[in-house]
Amino acid sequence: MADITRRAGWRHLRSAPTAHVRHMRGGRLAHDGAGLSFWFRPRSAALSEVPVDDRELAMAFHARTADFQDVSVQSTVTYRIGDPATAAARLDFSIDPDTGVWRGTPLEQIATLLTETAQQHALDVLARTPLARALVDGVAAVRERITDGLAAEPRLPATGIEVVAVRVIALRPEPEVERALRTPAREQIQQEADRATYERRAVAVERERTIAENELASKIELARQEERLVEQRGTNARREAEESAAADAVRAEAEAVRKVRLARAEAEAAREVGEARAAAQTAWLQAHAAAEPAVLHALALARAAEQLPRIEHLTLSPDVLTGLLAKLGGSGGTGA
Repeated sequence: MADITRRAGWRHLRSAPTAHVRHMRGGRLAHDGAGLSFWFRPRSAALSEVPVDDRELAMAFHARTADFQDVSVQSTVTYRIGDPATAAARLDFSIDPDTGVWRGTPLEQIATLLTETAQQHALDVLARTPLARALVDGVAAVRERITDGLAAEPRLPATGIEVVAVRVIALRPEPEVERALRTPAREQIQQEADRATYERRAVAVERERTIAENELASKIELARQEERLVEQRGTNARREAEESAAADAVRAEAEAVRKVRLARAEAEAAREVGEARAAAQTAWLQAHAAAEPAVLHALALARAAEQLPRIEHLTLSPDVLTGLLAKLGGSGGTGA
């Protein structure tokens, strides 16, 4: 919208860079261009303001497919007014000289023209397309058909309108039909998920079985090793006992030999001692046989005296001494 200010019967207009202003004065063109700023008299001026920027027009409409299913189409058309003079001549873009507001609704007219044209071409292509194919390829087909239809529409260039781009945002069936169509896909996805779950479980079970088998094989091998160890220990103990028995036998045999030799040596020594004693006894007897009887008696008394206990102190009482003297006196008298 143009910015208009008042000054003592004059008006000053200042437009935006994206607005094309045409000023007619007395049926003749006084100003024509975008982003203008000028003074004018409101009583003799005819003003038009045409936007020349790109504008987005959102459209939503219903259509029916070849299998009589309702679908909703959401699309956006980007357009601009490429010929402002033509547009101002065909549509009412005139503005109030006091307020700068459009007196008509030119943009609504353009929106109606574009919407009806695009809807016509979209309905035409969807009416020959089944719902399943429309949901798969319908967006591209509808976009292409609307683009071609708008490019071939003669009213648009005649009005100075250029279509910049066409976008089809969504093409959706009725909610009940959409739920019905989603059910098989959801079931298939669920089946795939279940199958993946079962496969993971099967893999997990197989891995657990493999682990259990490996553990069992390890235990079996360990038991075999333990059995071999026990056998080896028994063999070693048996060998140790045999070696110990053999060593004991050797030691016993050596001890027996030693004892035999010792006994023989002792017997030989005893024999020699006995012979020596016998020889000494024989010599002793021979010496006694050659000796005088008095000498033998003296030796016998000496030998007997050696066997008597040792007398260190002798106490003689008067009675013993008297008796002894009496015996000695009697002996002397008898001898006399």
